[in-house]
Amino acid sequence: MTSWEAGTTAQTGPASLIPHPRQAPDPLRGAAVGADPWWMDTMDAVIRTCQAHGRADLAERLARRRARLLHPQLRVLVTGPPQQGRSRLINALVNASVCGVLPDTDAGVPTVVRHADTPVAHLIRRDTPDADWTAAVGLQSRIPLVAERLGASLAEAAATLPAGAAVHVDIGVPRSLLAGGLVLIDAPALQVAAAAPDLADRVGADLVLWTCETGRQLGDDELAVLSVLGQSFPGLLVVLTKADYAADWRRDLADSRLRLNRAGIPAAVAAVSSSLRVHAVRTSDDALNRESGFADLLVHLRKMVEAKPDRLARATAGALTRVVLQELAVPLRAELDSQGDGGSSDAAAHLQATHRRLDDLRKCTVRWQNRLSDEVGDLMSDIEHDLRERVKALLAEADEFFTTNDPAKSWDEFEPWLRDALQEMATTSMTWLAERTEWMARRTADMFPPEAGDVLPSTALAVTDGGVLQGVSTLDAPPVATFTPGQKLFIGLRGSYGGVVMFGLATSLAGMSLINPISIGGGALFGGKSVRDESKTLLKRRQTEARNAVRQHVDDIFTKLNKDARDSVRRAQRALRDHFTAVTEDLQEETMESLRNAKAAADRDAAVREAHGRRLREELTRLAELHSQAQALTDRARA
Repeated sequence: MTSWEAGTTAQTGPASLIPHPRQAPDPLRGAAVGADPWWMDTMDAVIRTCQAHGRADLAERLARRRARLLHPQLRVLVTGPPQQGRSRLINALVNASVCGVLPDTDAGVPTVVRHADTPVAHLIRRDTPDADWTAAVGLQSRIPLVAERLGASLAEAAATLPAGAAVHVDIGVPRSLLAGGLVLIDAPALQVAAAAPDLADRVGADLVLWTCETGRQLGDDELAVLSVLGQSFPGLLVVLTKADYAADWRRDLADSRLRLNRAGIPAAVAAVSSSLRVHAVRTSDDALNRESGFADLLVHLRKMVEAKPDRLARATAGALTRVVLQELAVPLRAELDSQGDGGSSDAAAHLQATHRRLDDLRKCTVRWQNRLSDEVGDLMSDIEHDLRERVKALLAEADEFFTTNDPAKSWDEFEPWLRDALQEMATTSMTWLAERTEWMARRTADMFPPEAGDVLPSTALAVTDGGVLQGVSTLDAPPVATFTPGQKLFIGLRGSYGGVVMFGLATSLAGMSLINPISIGGGALFGGKSVRDESKTLLKRRQTEARNAVRQHVDDIFTKLNKDARDSVRRAQRALRDHFTAVTEDLQEETMESLRNAKAAADRDAAVREAHGRRLREELTRLAELHSQAQALTDRARA
């Protein structure tokens, strides 16, 4: 590295940096004004606001930027996509090979170029990749490099460090361009928009210079990065490099300005040629130097150095505080909007749930009453039908018994069976009635909401105990006429008379007398038949009378059982109705009490939310006032 002060230093007007008529105005144009502490007061107020909002990260970020704005140096971050002439641009600016000098590799080392009375270079090792580049480091973290053979010395020093170590090169060169406080930082390319502010903060940048090769349009990802950088770094400059390789570099310059304007990015655009700059410096050709565009770029950078204490500081403070205030306002607006959009608190939700529970309980009252009424009607119909079917079966069995048996002889055998059958029928029917009553209670209880718990009565079956038949009375044998021997004799003589006459007349034709053995035998035959027929007639009469007596007795039992069953069902209905009415009243009272408590809690919560909303609006108003002050800083910087 020789001829440290070689190169033109003529100060010409920045013609290539004059904004296009369709481009947004340069926020730093205009005459310089006297510096004042207003921007510091605004930043201090915003820092305190960040701390009050619990955003220590934003407060720390603003505090670092505030401290750097008070520093006389203007640190310019030169960045952009890889292989876009970034390092050559810095080398051409200072007329020295200070960036991208690592031999045998295309990867450069981040480099900070500043002014020094004599050439000096160090490899700085940072504790972490996120460490602040402007922070002081100890001697053990500063590895001296030989300035005269910077590339080889840097390679040797880098070889002694672990792979992936966070390092950057700090180079001091005696240049009048840097003597005013300008510091150039050759930083890695930015690929993610969200990482742009972090990198700029770490390197301590006051201004950002973005490099892009002429002839290549700015990509959408680059515009996203520039949009983020433009919010925090007024005076953002996009430099189109390698203009000597593009025949239509003026058209590319206009296209780049147009794309930036359409994207709403307040950035100036310039086109330069590092090759022409190097050749112009080597040949001391001022005309070629102006043609390279570097003369305009140098003038622009010197003006930025002069503008830092006042216009740049105000514009940066205004831009930074606006971004931070907007970030602080976002959650406040979201919270306020959630209240305005009907977002309900837990207390309001509990109140609504209690209202719904009360409405459900009212509907439940109608439902369980209808269910109980329907179940009672069905039960009465079913129990009567069941009793009738059982009676029909019992009578059929009794009729079958008296078809082959004589009541006069088998009544003592039949009557105990009938009594036991009736008792069993009564017991079975009433047991089934008790089961159906319990099932009816459960069906009615199912109408209540689950949160009501177990609402079944503890004595659901006791209501049917009084309806069970306590005992069946004995059925006396029906009175039947006896077939006495005298009656048999009389019936027999009456029947034999016809036989004697009929057979006697028949034999008289043969010359026999009316009374003869044949007529007597015929009379005996007819008399016996008459006795047998009368006996059968009397038996059927006794059987019919027995059936009628059994049917009458069973009908009486059925009537009593049916009445007892209906009475039992009515008692069960009243008991269940009273029980579930009491349960409903308890639930309603409990729900009403819960509703009163929920209403009181909702009123208190509404008051708290209203007060909180009022505080949010007041805080947003205060943030808006600070935002207006920040905007005023920007307006004063543009004045």
